[in-house]
Amino acid sequence: MIKELNVVDRNEQTKRRPDWLRVKLPSGEKFKEVSDTIQKHSLNTVCSEARCPNMGECWGNGTATFMILGDVCTRSCSFCAVKTGRPVQGLDWDEPRRVTDAAKKMGLQHVVLTSVNRDERKDGGAPIFAETHRQLREAIDGVTIESLIPDFRGVWEALQIVIDTPPDVLSHNLETVPDLYRMIRPQAKYKRSLELLQRCKDHGLRTKTGIMVGFGEERGQVIELMQDCVDYGVDVLTIGQYMQPTKMHQPVEEWVHPDQFAEYKEIGEELGLEHVESGPLVRSSYHAERHV
Repeated sequence: MIKELNVVDRNEQTKRRPDWLRVKLPSGEKFKEVSDTIQKHSLNTVCSEARCPNMGECWGNGTATFMILGDVCTRSCSFCAVKTGRPVQGLDWDEPRRVTDAAKKMGLQHVVLTSVNRDERKDGGAPIFAETHRQLREAIDGVTIESLIPDFRGVWEALQIVIDTPPDVLSHNLETVPDLYRMIRPQAKYKRSLELLQRCKDHGLRTKTGIMVGFGEERGQVIELMQDCVDYGVDVLTIGQYMQPTKMHQPVEEWVHPDQFAEYKEIGEELGLEHVESGPLVRSSYHAERHV
């Protein structure tokens, strides 16, 4: 059952972020260098498009998560700041080259890719993932890759295109507990996402998923989700605090205390997950190099 908070209580509870969610504004020479490289190569990053709170830290360390397949998503998840609509352009076949060139210039040995959903295409844009994997491996000796992929609407032939040129970590986010899907991810299906992760695991891939908390889910629902992850062969789980990107997006129901994140990590690993990255500022690509 979803916790119910009246409007006055929720507004009082969430009107300002607690101290543990305050981050420094992005700055520094390395941050500027990463920003300039991304702009020069006409690339998108989920760091900026999704307003990630760790952008300053990650870019300051010379890392970024490349968002491929353009910057317009065909889905309208209520938590996400990425633009939604119908993309007017087809696949950009020069994008893998630009990602690879940027990764080389940034000196990356671990590259994280993600994408918008491209539901207007039967292949969901999977060939661009595959081509980016191929070019990265050709250009950067010893590179490791994590790809955070969409569900391809359950078109498993599209998923197979990614599996055939596998990343080192195959990531697909559940985002929230199943009871909240209609509100948070109306065009997604919880069981379909679990099946995708299991299919990847059955092909020998290292699998990873991520969720956010603070939507109004209950502790027991999160534990049930973690058990599902174990049952479907997930290796790594990330858990972070949802933060409303604009007034038009889903409001925050709760600021989850760091102690609760610590407990989720302990419970998840006791249940059998190999690694749980859990904390208020954790996002799916946070410390991704540790998850290989």
